[in-house]
Amino acid sequence: MIGARITGAAIAIGVCLTVVYTALISSADAITKMFAASYAAPQLFALSGGIVALLAFAFNRAGHNPRGLSTHCPRAMALRSVATVLGAGAFFYAFRLLPFAEVFLFIAMIPLFTAILSGPVLGEAVRPQAWGAVMLGFVGLLCLAPGGLETLQIGHAVALAAVLLGTVSMMASRYIGVRECNLLAQVFWPNLALATVSVFALPFVWGPMGLGDLGWAVVYAALLFAARWVLVGALKALPAYVITPLMNLQFLWMVAIGATVFGEVPGAALYLGAAFVITAGGWLIYDQAFPGVETRKVIPAE
Repeated sequence: MIGARITGAAIAIGVCLTVVYTALISSADAITKMFAASYAAPQLFALSGGIVALLAFAFNRAGHNPRGLSTHCPRAMALRSVATVLGAGAFFYAFRLLPFAEVFLFIAMIPLFTAILSGPVLGEAVRPQAWGAVMLGFVGLLCLAPGGLETLQIGHAVALAAVLLGTVSMMASRYIGVRECNLLAQVFWPNLALATVSVFALPFVWGPMGLGDLGWAVVYAALLFAARWVLVGALKALPAYVITPLMNLQFLWMVAIGATVFGEVPGAALYLGAAFVITAGGWLIYDQAFPGVETRKVIPAE
């Protein structure tokens, strides 16, 4: 392994890309919740996954990439694609079953799982400060469930499954990202898989869709394409255990959208928990910017 310290420019780029990602993905999630009230998941994902895959293909052609959409990590890409398909479906139904901002409780669990996996899977040395920040985030999660574990329902189990699958997809993305620079391949293949699986499921779940809803599906696809491209770039700039806590900024967007679009107003416990989680993310960024004399293990590109 080669010891290396990530530059200040890379930190700034990673942070900015993650902030943009949270805005884009929160908007896409809002459309998901709208669709979940009236349609089955394949009806949204067959169209949106196909559009995103086509956009990735078109951008790749426009950029004259000699490698096209190929990858040096086919097994990791296959794992990312499977996790993306299953995770997308789980999140779709989580948004149907839970209040919009409450899903943040489970999204905020991603840093914990990522921190656990980043060492053995990615070879990234997780410093003690990072573990401390993750534990602080866990305290925040406890605040987000003031009623206790006995209040959890099937929607919470679905959301937990979605987070686990999302973590697998993110780990695979980081694994691929440190080995190759073909970012669009990471957008193309998972969405092609999502569209293909959804098309096969459509005959069993299809319902009439108006032009307005069709337009929202197209907007959703555009937001998702931009969000996933930005996220892949962010994961290439910074380690996954730093990027994922920053995604907790999504809470701010979800609260605002939940209040203005769905009329959902979170309680004080949700805000308190979010404060802990966001503070934990800031702690990780500080530790990344000022790591002292220790260095991190970085996997060299093959």
